[in-house]
Amino acid sequence: MIRLVIILPLFVIAWLLAVKLIRDVKSANVDWTGIAAIVGFIAMAFWLRHVTGMGMNGEW
Repeated sequence: MIRLVIILPLFVIAWLLAVKLIRDVKSANVDWTGIAAIVGFIAMAFWLRHVTGMGMNGEW
């Protein structure tokens, strides 16, 4: 019950922030090409790290 009392308000706050962020992004003039390039670059970096194993020293 205590977990529910703690987690539920956090979930509600996160939901409200997500809705506000989506509204702000829809009303703003955003360069989606640049954002997609950044996200793609980060995803490619993680994928290459996974495939090659480079950068992993086992200290996670």
